[in-house]
Amino acid sequence: MTELTGFQGLLLGLVFLAVVGLVLGLGLWFSRRSGVQARLSQLGGEAEKAPSLEGNAEWHAKVVKAVGPMAKLSAPKEGWEHSSLRLRFMHAGLREKSWPALFFAAKTVLALGLPGLFMVGAGMAGLKLDTPVQVFLLLLFAALGYYLPNGVLARLADWRMTEVQDGLPDALDLMTVCVEAGLGLDAAMNRAASEIGLRSEALQEELNLVALELRVGVKRELALRNLALRTGVDDVASFVAMIVQADRFGTNVAEALRIQGETMRTHRRLRAEERAAKIPLKLLFPLIFFIFPSLMLVLMGPAMISIYRVLLPTMGGNG
Repeated sequence: MTELTGFQGLLLGLVFLAVVGLVLGLGLWFSRRSGVQARLSQLGGEAEKAPSLEGNAEWHAKVVKAVGPMAKLSAPKEGWEHSSLRLRFMHAGLREKSWPALFFAAKTVLALGLPGLFMVGAGMAGLKLDTPVQVFLLLLFAALGYYLPNGVLARLADWRMTEVQDGLPDALDLMTVCVEAGLGLDAAMNRAASEIGLRSEALQEELNLVALELRVGVKRELALRNLALRTGVDDVASFVAMIVQADRFGTNVAEALRIQGETMRTHRRLRAEERAAKIPLKLLFPLIFFIFPSLMLVLMGPAMISIYRVLLPTMGGNG
């Protein structure tokens, strides 16, 4: 009994750490744009925003220090910074140093906590399973807990990439209007970044980062290629290639932006039509397994009750 109580205490501690990590992750997620806004405001002359940036950095350092021991258990030894996982963090907009630590700490806690919770639940419920079945379920829950953060990260990256992809045609229209009004391409991108936030906050953040790189002296071609690398969207890569070619060959930027915007609007409409065409297929299984049984119960229920009350006694009496 003492060993079981100590094991339950360990599992409760793991659950507590998982909840704390989740709360910290949500807090960092909702405040992820504060660092970028503080840097832009500082460059724009608002020096009073600098203390908030320092406080944000201290907060991230505390998070990394708190979850660092757990993160080391599941983090690769070396080289993951240049892998596809690092690109996934960039595509999801998670650029702070604390996010990888939280990610690997969540993998460790879930990989150890889910099998432990299963064992405690099975013991409290009195389930008696064979040893091979128990080993299989433990390995299944451990694998689920280990790869669950990967699925969440991939989903966040897909959501953000979709948001950037859908908002890019509107940003190109804004750039076209600004270029035709006499602004340069850099000024047009800054203006589009300031206006596109109502349509796509992710795209506004990326364009603000491009403006920040241009202000510190990065070449336009390199800044735009960094934009394509951070977003991971094919339309952004084609837009960057178009701008680079227009700079090299001296073509009309406004005309190129207009053609590119029309092409991307066509792609966005085709994607919307594709999603609409998939709706009947996605509704098929819920319709069959959930709606049709309820509908048949409502339609056939009164008739079956009448048959049970009237027809069956009559047939039994005649027999």
